[in-house]
Amino acid sequence: MQIAGKPFALTVSASDPSRLKGLGGVERIPDDGGMIFVFRDVQMRGFWMKDCVTAMDIVYLAHLGYVTAVHTMRKELPRGAEEPQSIYEARLPRYSSVLPAQFAIELRAGRAKELGIQVQQKLALDLEALKAAAR
Repeated sequence: MQIAGKPFALTVSASDPSRLKGLGGVERIPDDGGMIFVFRDVQMRGFWMKDCVTAMDIVYLAHLGYVTAVHTMRKELPRGAEEPQSIYEARLPRYSSVLPAQFAIELRAGRAKELGIQVQQKLALDLEALKAAAR
């Protein structure tokens, strides 16, 4: 798919198991790579960096393809050997879609800025094909 006129090979994440894993454990995101999360409905979203070992950008999109929020999610300290899962999860910041969203794109940290992606911008994606993948 194309983002801001550049070709990208994004992995589509349209199921609960794939959305839960996301890019967790991925050590390097290529300049033209990442993941697009597709949800069946439009609602407020929040992502975190659970089990993620590299910083990344997240771009939230409303159902018509308009950007609702852009964040750089920083790499967090991994869960400590003696740290309970609940404490680990509670200390991770959440990154909000700010407005209801149906899609989220994760890219290499800094890539959204390099591409000039901004809130209220419309990204030209094949939204119907993406929505069909979530059915």
